[in-house]
Amino acid sequence: MTAAGLPRWLRGYRREHLAGDLVAAVIVTLLLVPQGLAYAALAGLPPQLGLYASLVPMVAYAALGSSMVLSVGPVAVASLMTASALAPLAEPGSPEHVAGAVLLAFLSGAMLLLFGLLRLGNLARLLSHPVISGFISGAALLIIIGQLGPLLGIEARGSTALAVAGDLVAGLVSVNPLTALIGGLVLLFLALARRWLAPLLERLGLPGGPAALLARLAPMAAVLVSAALVAGLGLEEQLAVVGPLPAGLPQPVWPALDPALVGELLLPALVIGLIGFVESVAVAQAFARERGERINPDAELRGLGAANVVSALSGAFPVAGGFSRTAVNADAGARTPLASVFSAVLVAAVLLTATGLFRALPMTVLAAVIVVAAAGLVDMAGLRRVWRHDRAEGLAFAGTALGVLAVGVEGGVIFGVALSLATLIWRASHPHLAVVGRVPGTEHFRNVQRYDVETDLAVVLVRIDEILFFGNAEAVRSRLEACVDRDPAPRHLVLVMLSVSHVDATAVEMLEDLSGRLAEQGIALHLAEVKGPVMDRLRDGPLMRKLTGEVFLSANEAYEALAGR
Repeated sequence: MTAAGLPRWLRGYRREHLAGDLVAAVIVTLLLVPQGLAYAALAGLPPQLGLYASLVPMVAYAALGSSMVLSVGPVAVASLMTASALAPLAEPGSPEHVAGAVLLAFLSGAMLLLFGLLRLGNLARLLSHPVISGFISGAALLIIIGQLGPLLGIEARGSTALAVAGDLVAGLVSVNPLTALIGGLVLLFLALARRWLAPLLERLGLPGGPAALLARLAPMAAVLVSAALVAGLGLEEQLAVVGPLPAGLPQPVWPALDPALVGELLLPALVIGLIGFVESVAVAQAFARERGERINPDAELRGLGAANVVSALSGAFPVAGGFSRTAVNADAGARTPLASVFSAVLVAAVLLTATGLFRALPMTVLAAVIVVAAAGLVDMAGLRRVWRHDRAEGLAFAGTALGVLAVGVEGGVIFGVALSLATLIWRASHPHLAVVGRVPGTEHFRNVQRYDVETDLAVVLVRIDEILFFGNAEAVRSRLEACVDRDPAPRHLVLVMLSVSHVDATAVEMLEDLSGRLAEQGIALHLAEVKGPVMDRLRDGPLMRKLTGEVFLSANEAYEALAGR
């Protein structure tokens, strides 16, 4: 915001951007309405709350966020997490369930706002990308499994894939044939449209951009056509439908700040907020790079925080930035957040005048919309890519996804974070050490196992590629002792510490003891390329007094001075 209280993009708004923002608003609204209805149902809430969550939150984010195109509103993962957090506390659709969702949005938004005011935007780096991708993939699979019940007309609940699968198997005898038929046809149409509609439209002569946009609007076509057919054929009594939606704008709501309920929902609200923030920032940054713009993580915290707070005050549930809506917004020509403001106006118009269109909308159609949207979130290509790059990170990816399926949403996040931390600790406690030698004709030193280098029998140079701390001190000592355990024994051991940015007290004691033990074998311990901050810690300590060798400015200086001595 500027000193005048208006966002910078609005103060510098250019008239030529208006047409693109208006067109994008219309197209995003056509996608947003079926998504809003579907994601409210996924959260176990009345469908109109999905439209409420698509109204004022977009305006709040436009005022405080930093992305020019991020579309904020209901998203699949946040809706699933809302349902999961409230499942033990209230019956889906009950007033208590709605009140809990409102409180979740309020708490999540308040925490994100506070983090933004404290400039904690680096929280975006709190969870690694493989963990986030694994969580989203696992959550998407859980969403798909969970929506098979509504798709077939079966009652199936549970916070884990196994629990839902058990209900599905038990309920197969009571499948509603009409529900399954409509759901299956809509699911097939949406899946084919997602894959083939854009290429088909291009072959018919439509340019690529408009063809892709029209293909993304298939959910709205499915919603309107199915609702019209069910109403026209009088099938509303034969399957579950949305039913009458209250017309009008949402009334202000104040969250019920019951201390016991706040205590129950504080952790889920934090997890929902952080997951939504991290994923929203990732989406915003992806589109910002394409457009040559920059994202401010602190502003994103404030924008998303405000969006969730006003969602709560609208009587709705947690929101975040959605990838599909953002892609549509950008592709449709949005240039500024005014497109989101226009979308909010259009959603308000739907609430005021067009809610009757969705009265006969089958719930199985919303389930099909959710299944197809969730299928696009399962990132198997990402898992293969991460696995090829780093098995430990691949394990964190797969473990998080399986954790979500096995123990539920929050348990999956905790499991993924624990895997990441365990990987980090394991790597730090098993540092990479390399015996190095000089590349002929240079002053560069490289791993003797990778390069043809010069060495000297009297000198062993070992490069340490990790901080030295209590978790790896003994492992480093053992590796160093193994490096000099040869015949004939060297007379000098040089630790090349260019990559060592910290040495704690335990590691210093280890080096002191190592110096003494090596001295008993007639081997002097030297240091080389010690960073300034590390040297500041060592200079006045006992290690410098007990060191049997010298401290050299470079590995080459140490090699020149000690070779042959």
